[in-house]
Amino acid sequence: MKKGTIIYNPVAGGRPAGRVREVRKAAGVLRRLGLEIEMAPTLGPDMAHELARAAVESGADVVLACGGDGTINEVINGLAGSEVPLGILPGGTANILARELRIPLTPVRAARQFLRWMPHRIALGRARWCEPPVAPPAGQPARDGGLAAPLLPPSPQNRERYYTCVAGVGYDAHVVYKLSPWLKLRMGVAGYVLEAIRQLLHYSFPEFSLRLNGHERQGTFAVIHRTRLYAGWLHLAPTAGLHQPIFAVCSFPSRSRLRYLVYAAAVLARQHLRLRGVTLDQGTKVVCAPVDAPETIRFELDGELAGVLPATFEIVPDALTLLGP
Repeated sequence: MKKGTIIYNPVAGGRPAGRVREVRKAAGVLRRLGLEIEMAPTLGPDMAHELARAAVESGADVVLACGGDGTINEVINGLAGSEVPLGILPGGTANILARELRIPLTPVRAARQFLRWMPHRIALGRARWCEPPVAPPAGQPARDGGLAAPLLPPSPQNRERYYTCVAGVGYDAHVVYKLSPWLKLRMGVAGYVLEAIRQLLHYSFPEFSLRLNGHERQGTFAVIHRTRLYAGWLHLAPTAGLHQPIFAVCSFPSRSRLRYLVYAAAVLARQHLRLRGVTLDQGTKVVCAPVDAPETIRFELDGELAGVLPATFEIVPDALTLLGP
């Protein structure tokens, strides 16, 4: 590998002032190791996706994502299906993928290990859902003073997105939905915890169905894992693994706020799978839908809000080349 592109989020991890300086140092390390490096900052949502595609088309031998799991998620959506490998220079809030790969959690230290990384071809998770249509504007005055013919209502838009680590359905996605960008930047993981406590008092925990392996169960919160870790340090799914082409699905059934306090304590103690109703299943396809059709139940992918149920989550084998120890 001779030619590489670093795609970086200037504000990831809550330290925007030092981000560019940190990335430049990491780029210097890689250049001393023999790589020709181009730096490509993201300037808005989903730009990392476009930059990754552009890097593939320009003949890059490797793409390095510097940022959090959200930035990495955008990059893999530009690389999925290609042969161009992805390297991780961690710089975000939770850094689930970096922790899973046991990569040092600063860009410079990670860059120093680059020559020791090996390529691993892995499966990805893919979510598919239908984006609700947006109501058309009211009819506008016509030139003759009457009303113009109303616009035809738009059709629902089919969407899909890949992910590497986790898809969260229900409670945690609502926390992501309500979390302010300011709190996330200033407090990192602590900001998520504070918002989770606040939403414990307000969220109604609507039920949704999960269908996998020919069976159906109901839950109010579920995590569809590709990695063992959740939120950077919690172990919800000990059977999950990046190198296994299968999901590990951990689901929680209760609508009781008090019961969720029990769930939280049990997760911290790694005893949640002993609790009544908490399940851990494996499968390659999961279909989730609201039990009460009018309910809006959100889901997130790799910590970023994605869409609303119903949605289908499936394994895509042999989808990405990932560099790691």
